[in-house]
Amino acid sequence: MSDLADGARVDGPGTPGDGRTIGQRRIILEPREVPLGGVRGMNVLRALPHRNLPTIGAWCFLDRFGPAETRMRVEPHPHIGLQTVTWPLVGEIRHRDSLGSDADLRRGQLNLMTAGNGISHSEYSIGDDPVPLDALQLWVVLPESARHGDGGFERHTSLPTLDLPSIAGTDATATVVLGEFAGTRSPATVHTPTVGAEIRVPAGTRLTLPLRADWEHAVMLVDGAVSVASHSMALNDLLYLGDSRDGVEVSSAEGALLFLVGGEPFEEDLVMWWNFAARTHDEIASAREDWEAASARFGVVPGHDERIPAPPLPPVRLLPRTRTI
Repeated sequence: MSDLADGARVDGPGTPGDGRTIGQRRIILEPREVPLGGVRGMNVLRALPHRNLPTIGAWCFLDRFGPAETRMRVEPHPHIGLQTVTWPLVGEIRHRDSLGSDADLRRGQLNLMTAGNGISHSEYSIGDDPVPLDALQLWVVLPESARHGDGGFERHTSLPTLDLPSIAGTDATATVVLGEFAGTRSPATVHTPTVGAEIRVPAGTRLTLPLRADWEHAVMLVDGAVSVASHSMALNDLLYLGDSRDGVEVSSAEGALLFLVGGEPFEEDLVMWWNFAARTHDEIASAREDWEAASARFGVVPGHDERIPAPPLPPVRLLPRTRTI
């Protein structure tokens, strides 16, 4: 086992990438604790982006907030160039945005917001008192063909599920949150070949998780205990598997809840800063200036008197992120 960087370990030699072929990997991306956008009363565990791996497919961001008893108040803030995927595990979250959307979200449901050229939104827990809350927040970077378009919001209260045959024990089940998995497609809008799926593995089960060999994938352990590709995962770790796999063996003695992300490797330049996904420093600077000037680009979220100010830009030009693993 050798260190790649803070929070990244490679277990086994892997296969060097060559062009679009990344090769089979088994790299553990340990999440780091970060404050949720400053003084907002809660910290989150952030597994992606990693300094060695900015994207997995088009997935460019993965936070877990919780489990905690907290009063969540994320005031209006802007996005460009990405989709936000909110996947609650415990509790309810109220979403409001500059399109006029106002939706409560609970377990098993999906809120998908497409930023396009600009949108703003807020996220609150329900009620005025601290409540149990646990959720995954993910972003998907938009390709050139979609990133300059209009914003959008979708709420999906029913998502497709499928059984995954076991080698031993009881069949596992998967909920297809975004994109396509094992021939089953989510109704949510995607702009790149993508998979996001929650997988429940019963106690005493061993199975082969089907994958697309031309896509790269990673698995996060959300709850329980599991071995993936012969590696025993720690809670909240993200195990990067690379591509060139048509399946991966998963086993759990006590049961586990996993979240699978992946897709076609994203090959466009990506400059990420704060809540923005762009291609150049100048695009980021322009979006920041528009937000600070209360430009019509980001609209207004009804029901709020406050909004989150943009942090200062760093004193150097922002450059596209590159992968080193």
